[in-house]
Amino acid sequence: MYIIKIFIQVLIVGLFLYSKLLPYKDKLNLRYRGIFNFFDSIFSPLFNFLKTMVKPFQVGVGLAVDMTQIVLLIIFLMLLNFL
Repeated sequence: MYIIKIFIQVLIVGLFLYSKLLPYKDKLNLRYRGIFNFFDSIFSPLFNFLKTMVKPFQVGVGLAVDMTQIVLLIIFLMLLNFL
């Protein structure tokens, strides 16, 4: 049970770093590119699946927020709470 909680905590930290480094993925050195690719292989399919169900949230004229990362974070936090 503790291993699952630790894995979810790693995924939460990975989600944060993934969202921050995504625009700069081409500039990462080899060591960090490998770690980024690991999280990319986990999060990309999840984001693609969630984008079919969750639409961007309109916050202004021509401005919308992609809600998939927030929904995934909420799911991870709920899993931590219930395990």
